[in-house]
Amino acid sequence: MKSNSDILILGIESSCDDTSAAVIKNDKILANITAGQDVHKLYGGVVPELASRAHQKHIVPVVSQALAQANISAEELDAIAYTRGPGLLGSLLVGSSFAKSMAQALGIPAIPVHHMKAHVLAHFIDSSLPVPPFPFLNLTVSGGHTQIIKVSDPFTFEVLGKSLDDAAGEAFDKAAKLLGLPYPGGPEIDKLARQGDINRFSFSKPKVDGLDFSFSGLKTNFMNFVEKESRRNADFKQENMADLCASIQHTIVEMLMERLVEAAEITGIKHVAISGGVSANSYLRSQLATTAEKLGWHTYIPPFEYCTDNGAMIAIAGYFDFQKKASDTSLSQSATARWEM
Repeated sequence: MKSNSDILILGIESSCDDTSAAVIKNDKILANITAGQDVHKLYGGVVPELASRAHQKHIVPVVSQALAQANISAEELDAIAYTRGPGLLGSLLVGSSFAKSMAQALGIPAIPVHHMKAHVLAHFIDSSLPVPPFPFLNLTVSGGHTQIIKVSDPFTFEVLGKSLDDAAGEAFDKAAKLLGLPYPGGPEIDKLARQGDINRFSFSKPKVDGLDFSFSGLKTNFMNFVEKESRRNADFKQENMADLCASIQHTIVEMLMERLVEAAEITGIKHVAISGGVSANSYLRSQLATTAEKLGWHTYIPPFEYCTDNGAMIAIAGYFDFQKKASDTSLSQSATARWEM
């Protein structure tokens, strides 16, 4: 039963290859349903046209399941939050068009949400885990983005550093593809690296000014090394798979942590969080814990199910915006592949 003080919001996420819908009551998730797209495994990466078609197929059953699991009717909703961007334009159009049409039919606001802000706000979904106090630093790492953000309140985000080319998640996936591992490659590297030696192979870390990142040079260095050694020994990859995974993972995580330490030193902030799909990486989590113990940080990671793309993070972002009426909820808001924070 909904009381007068309860706010019910449907969150819809469709920025890449996951169709997800969640229902939130205030800051508590009542349902979070996600449909993935196995078709992309055949191509070793997300195919935008196939992704948008799959979203069209999945969105109605996913939203229906979310409402059913939450045990509410659509008419009880106060608003619908949706990912406006950034992401794949075709995928975003499916989710945003559905959300705005549904909101118009129900006569409720349609709240546009920034995908990367939602990853950060996932920390504030009601759970058993501690919530970071403001201000805090957030390292957001995913397949499409890598950013260090100073978060002053739920509406004030300052990007201190970002990748100038590939994202960390993309570097993981490309390294995995080169090694012949299935897509998505990040979890495969994480798994195999546990049996490997992080110091067996050394790879270059591009030098970039400030707090920004660059992973394209590392990707090229890794590719050239593996191809060179494979010409000498056709079985090089198979014979050294665990060590290759451990070494490339160590290099990527080391680059992330070096910049995060710099950001903490510059800002003086000791409350440090990570979010995004790559925040599920076990080695990144262990290195964050080790660094926190050494430097006296307080660290925060969202529950595992809210690290990857999901409707819950869109719903919590919509909840904050709805309370403050911080967004333009007119239906003229268009999906956008690029949207600066």
